[in-house]
Amino acid sequence: MWVVREGYEGLVRGNTEYAQTHGSATLLPSRNVSISEDGTSNLLSNLRFGDGNLLRDGACDQTDGRTLSGRYIVRVGFDDVRGWFAEGGTLIGTARSKAFRTYEGRLTAAYNLIKEGIDALVVCGGDGSLTGADIFRAEWPSLVAELRAQSRITEIQAEEHAHLKIVGLVGSIDNDMSMTDMTIGAPTALHRICEAMDNINSTAISHSRAFVLEVMGRHCGWLALLAGVAGGADFIFIPERPPKNMPWEDEMCTAIQHHREIGKRKTIVIVAEGAIDIELNPIKAEHVKEILTTRLGLDTRVTTLGHTQRGGRPCAWDRILPTLQGVEAVKALLEATPETPSYMIGIQENKIIRVPLMEAVQMTRAVAQAVSDRDFEKAMSLRDPEFVESLDGFTATSVLVKEPALPKEKRLRVAIMHMGAPAGGMNAATRTAVRYCLQQGHTPLAIQNGFPGLLDDTVIELSWLGVDSWMARGGSELGTNRTLPSIDLGAVASAFQKFSFDALMMIGGFEAFHALLILEEGRKHYPAFHIPMVHLPATISNNVPVTEFSLGSDTSLNALVDACDAIKQSASASRNRVFVVETQGGKCGYIATMGALATGASLVYTPETGITLDMLRKDVKFLKTRYNFDEKGKSEGRLVIRNEVASSVYTTEVLTNMFKEEGASLFDARSASLGHTLQGGVPSPMDRARAVRLSLKCMVFIERHHALLQSQPVKTKKAPDDSAAVITIQSSSIKWVPVQEMVKHADMKNRRGKESWWQGVTEIVEALVGRPSLK
Repeated sequence: MWVVREGYEGLVRGNTEYAQTHGSATLLPSRNVSISEDGTSNLLSNLRFGDGNLLRDGACDQTDGRTLSGRYIVRVGFDDVRGWFAEGGTLIGTARSKAFRTYEGRLTAAYNLIKEGIDALVVCGGDGSLTGADIFRAEWPSLVAELRAQSRITEIQAEEHAHLKIVGLVGSIDNDMSMTDMTIGAPTALHRICEAMDNINSTAISHSRAFVLEVMGRHCGWLALLAGVAGGADFIFIPERPPKNMPWEDEMCTAIQHHREIGKRKTIVIVAEGAIDIELNPIKAEHVKEILTTRLGLDTRVTTLGHTQRGGRPCAWDRILPTLQGVEAVKALLEATPETPSYMIGIQENKIIRVPLMEAVQMTRAVAQAVSDRDFEKAMSLRDPEFVESLDGFTATSVLVKEPALPKEKRLRVAIMHMGAPAGGMNAATRTAVRYCLQQGHTPLAIQNGFPGLLDDTVIELSWLGVDSWMARGGSELGTNRTLPSIDLGAVASAFQKFSFDALMMIGGFEAFHALLILEEGRKHYPAFHIPMVHLPATISNNVPVTEFSLGSDTSLNALVDACDAIKQSASASRNRVFVVETQGGKCGYIATMGALATGASLVYTPETGITLDMLRKDVKFLKTRYNFDEKGKSEGRLVIRNEVASSVYTTEVLTNMFKEEGASLFDARSASLGHTLQGGVPSPMDRARAVRLSLKCMVFIERHHALLQSQPVKTKKAPDDSAAVITIQSSSIKWVPVQEMVKHADMKNRRGKESWWQGVTEIVEALVGRPSLK
């Protein structure tokens, strides 16, 4: 395995300069490791090659004489790249290369790869980098032939390197690549923007000010759009969808003036750096500020976030996504043939996908061309569906209408309830539902404190301004508990009639699913339940059957990552310490498993697999073996993540004491219980944005099924089974699943699904710490 420093420029430079100075381009490993014959040789012979610290620290030289000067194609081992997932930016550098754009430059690059024995290349970059990779691959046979004709390579080398395997990973904070929902770096950049917005909100409210935020996005408005959705902005400017009317200043001022007239104290406007009007004239933050100041009399400030958006530690999803994509990239390389196209690894909803690299690049460039041609509808159509739905979500949650969209006879009384434990995104989903209701003319009714609150008549009507600040609030503003409607189903039905509910939206975890099941079955006896009823999954445990994602789980993962980064820093400082970290999650191991993947944990224990004595014996042996192969004096602190109910016998305390005893002089052990810290805090941007998107789909579902019910005779009105359903994310799509269908996939005793997509991730966790090679 090699890394190429400074991008394509490093590929062209190779190790020639070092070879000329030192007479050889190859450095011996810093420590020779014995190689066994029982299958462990591959890892041990590639454990480390000595340049890991130089690459991580950004240094060129070490006191022992090792250097990176003049070396751009650097061989790295297993330990050389450990801990990199927690670092921001790129540790191997990146640079634009004029030389690689020429045929001569690519010829030199080909020679450098062949000289090092490399026949496969993973390129992580934007559309320019991926296009360069595809050109390189297409020219490869002619490059090899020319190098052979020049006698720069041997016949054997030419035969062995007849085919170059290429795969692309998209690294772009703008999320501007088509045919994938997300690019590497975009979630972290969104985190930085939303953190800034949340901080600015305090000042804006305190002084009743307006703030104009300029964010990155030269040709793509994803960051501005998602920040607008997740941060609760009043107005946004993006390249793909400029304001429809000219002058655009009138449209912006009208929208903001409406907000101010009802008492809103703050105004946030987000401007993408590539924002334009319909005449393709640039829209600048300073001009927006001037308009807000002169026409509306608002005390306005401009904040340009600039390169702060690129910095900082990667968020949880920016560790998990690249890891899963990296695994898929290796598989794609191993399966590549001269006939297969170069693939780009992307993601669609929750499914890692391969798409032809150049198709994605061409579609991406088509967006920019459509904008240049002022064909904004085409530009929007070329973006992924989530982009379009996010724009609809922003409109639904930011526009304050004076006249509702629906006539009085079609307006509903929609009940909204939180159930189960609090989870990030609950309030964002509620805010979205409320504002959509008001836009349509419906009456949003909040049931406080779950079903006990309903029986106590604590039902209130929510207002547009009353939920304005809920987007960034964690926990549950409505109050939540685990009480099921079976506490008194007849009284619950009576309350439905008393408040004239036309629909019910429940936001919560497994309890909400169970409650929906009870209500649906109650239709046999209570006509009040013959209304559309939906469940929007929201739980940090992510234990709702069928769906692969629940609101709150991303927020919880980020809290776990933050805590584990700090814990691992302490463990590594002690050189030889193992921390057993206990997580929440109930009888579902999602948080523990995905947390282990995001933090580089050595071991993970979940309720699905349990803990046995034989398992612990093997785990202790693995830890001892692994610590024995660490460099003397440079042992890494390691994490063991344990779900709180993985075992009633082998508790966190028992595991910690066992590791401490068995570690002897090799390693020590400590424990840390994260507890309810995983439930609290500010919701992550992903949880907020997804809450908006899914909540809107819930409201549309309710309207559709209510219309179908209204078409039935009043005396025989009966809600169909599919009018009580759960919104789910399944692989690459969003699907509605009737609650009775959900039961078939539910383990009601253990309060989780019978099958979980993430259980295969455990194998990746073990592979990334070398477990299979050190049995």
